[in-house]
Amino acid sequence: MTQVAAEVHGSVAIPEAKHRIAPTSQSRLDEALAILEDHKNEWAALDIDERIDLLEKLRTGMVDVAEAWVEASVRAKGMTAGSAEEGEEWMAGPASVLRNVTLLIASLRDIRDYGVPQLPRPAYARPDGQVVAPVLPSNGWDGVLFQGFSAEVWMDPSVKLEQLEANQASFYKQKSPKGKVALVLGAGNVASIGPMDALYKLFVEGQVTILKMNPVNEYLGPFIDQAFGAFVERGFFQVVYGGAAEGDYLCNHALVEEIHVTGSDKTHDAIVFGVGEDGQRRKAAKQPRNSKRLTCELGNVSPVIIVPGPWSQKDLDFHGINIASSLCNNSGFNCSATRVVVQHEQWDKRDAFIASLQQAFRNANDRKPYYPGSKERHETFVRHHPDADQFGATGEGHVPWTLIHHLDPNDADEICFNMESWCGQTSEVALPADSVVDYIEKAVAFCNERIWGTLNASIIVHPKSMKDSAVADAVERAIANLRYGSVALNHWAGINYAMVTTTWGAFPGHTIDDIRSGQGVVHNTYMFDKPQKSVLRGPFRVFPKPAWFVTNKNAAEIGREMTYFNADPSLMRLPGLLWASLRG
Repeated sequence: MTQVAAEVHGSVAIPEAKHRIAPTSQSRLDEALAILEDHKNEWAALDIDERIDLLEKLRTGMVDVAEAWVEASVRAKGMTAGSAEEGEEWMAGPASVLRNVTLLIASLRDIRDYGVPQLPRPAYARPDGQVVAPVLPSNGWDGVLFQGFSAEVWMDPSVKLEQLEANQASFYKQKSPKGKVALVLGAGNVASIGPMDALYKLFVEGQVTILKMNPVNEYLGPFIDQAFGAFVERGFFQVVYGGAAEGDYLCNHALVEEIHVTGSDKTHDAIVFGVGEDGQRRKAAKQPRNSKRLTCELGNVSPVIIVPGPWSQKDLDFHGINIASSLCNNSGFNCSATRVVVQHEQWDKRDAFIASLQQAFRNANDRKPYYPGSKERHETFVRHHPDADQFGATGEGHVPWTLIHHLDPNDADEICFNMESWCGQTSEVALPADSVVDYIEKAVAFCNERIWGTLNASIIVHPKSMKDSAVADAVERAIANLRYGSVALNHWAGINYAMVTTTWGAFPGHTIDDIRSGQGVVHNTYMFDKPQKSVLRGPFRVFPKPAWFVTNKNAAEIGREMTYFNADPSLMRLPGLLWASLRG
């Protein structure tokens, strides 16, 4: 690897944000961990019905704080109340947490009654023997709300179909489970990540949990603390504050037995190997200073493969908005944001699709770059590509939507392939191929071998193209061969995050000295022990307008209605949610 590529490989190191809440003192951190230590075995042995009762109290607590939670997020991120941005905060905040809670309650009831969570439809084996478990729609409500969508979790090839139940909910099969104290280092971008990571540690892995808030969104800590009040009272959960110093203290604390972090590969390496020259030496020698079990989700340069076909102008415009929305969401501060659009060089609509994407960015509202260092990261990409298209306001306090297109696929040093920008930037590249099938195969190889990360990828293909059996077979092979933890057909793979029945995490196999997008998964409410990837499938075009589209003018109401529906799925709440969706 050249020096240029070495400088731009991986996710980015992000400056620490200014604190809104004072860092927790070391004495208080010690006290919080001591409380968890004293109650970890009680939690491990807790009766299923008591666990369900605690989740039901959490559900009530989340509803109680939801409005104030979203108001605080909108204010801190400089968003406009009532806008699509507010809708994002509902959907990626309380709505997602409440969906997680409700699905966990269902899984625990299944464990109590049947031994393991029950699948909505029987699992099956692909022709090569790989086991596939349907997980969406998970119930009748999903069938109404996500019409045309389905999702599966594909297992590690070592899992046999007749052994699937033996590879579910392993914690609940232990006769005398040993309690553990887990540390969750919360993410600063998406409000639901911290609490949902904690829920995974608590209910899938059976560990009491201390959640250290990220300085970027630590203002949410008091709401999480209140919502989880029943867990705090029993000594099963604690919320603390601070930056890198407090995180380092906790990671190396004698009472912390396992760690989960959502962040960057730089954060992972600092935890495992340390920083500076000593950290670099340790990494090169594969000599960790911290050998505790560590699971992590660490970012991605997320690709979308566009399969050429008989696209109309409406198709081009729909998916221009689809891809733009996946970047504009949360101001571009998502590890699932589209960073590379892959096209067929010979497709006669390549430039027309770029034009639709440009128009979508041109129409998108400006967003506040609330994450530290975003202006500098944007400038780095523009310095590499001074001809980049930039849309929206520029200057102090602004980072324009940025599209870099017609990249050279053979440039091993291309920053757009090697670094997650963590701002409102995306790119486009085209691959030469003799046929559509040849292109699909080359696009998969390009994503697997040339683009950094393994978290999520998408494929978009016209339904008429799928009527060609050779193309359909190539698409299915692509889904199977993409080495990503989440793959989506026709939509943003980030939707897998919000479905919760799906897994969320990197493709398995990374080592500590080359961690890339991480190791382990979260969400996974069917509690599979050995998942490989999640696959989401959806219609080529959707009506009504998807709630996550930046053009959805009713997203705030949809998000609010979805939050309360997820807390209490019922026929009484369904009409309000459907009506809000139709008016988007």
